[in-house]
Amino acid sequence: MTTDPRDVLIATARAMNDSGLNRGTSGNLSLRHDDGMLITPSGVPYEELGPEDIVYIDARGTHGDGLQPSSEWRFHHDIYHARPEARAILHAHPVHCTALACLNRPIPAFHYMVAVAGGRDIRCAPYATFGSQALSDHVLQALAGRRACLMANHGLLCIASTLPRALDRALEIENLAQSYLACLAAGEPVILDDAEMERVLRKFADYGRRTAD
Repeated sequence: MTTDPRDVLIATARAMNDSGLNRGTSGNLSLRHDDGMLITPSGVPYEELGPEDIVYIDARGTHGDGLQPSSEWRFHHDIYHARPEARAILHAHPVHCTALACLNRPIPAFHYMVAVAGGRDIRCAPYATFGSQALSDHVLQALAGRRACLMANHGLLCIASTLPRALDRALEIENLAQSYLACLAAGEPVILDDAEMERVLRKFADYGRRTAD
């Protein structure tokens, strides 16, 4: 398995699309690197990406010549500054998460696995134009105490210690979104109370790969 961060970015981007989590050139991924980050470029199909296409953005938010970074580089940049534990960020437009995001509807504790996002629910950040500072600010608020959030009228964002873990988390949340929508179609799901979710979160703290990421 490759350890070159650019190869990891490309492999995860392709896996994200192959899984059905994302389609086309939408979505973006990044890795913390040196004093900045590596991020997928804007508008390049993932199957055509080479290591030389991955864009480095430094701590000041500047990048060199070559391909333009993803138009949504700003929230990646701001998350790395605000969340020192974040090493990888994945943003995608999965169908069921995006449907809930278009309803501006967070995912409550209808299922204990909601804890995979780090808290008692999965918040939905308010809408703002893609690539804007306002969107970045909303995302940072929605991520407070969490490892994932929905983005209103937009999609899903996950942070993790590695990109494979971010992808696993995104797939789990998309499954939760699909189940939640199915519940809403049939009625109102029973929501687990805060005390139970606190117990679940404590158990998750030492549960396999879900530790400290």
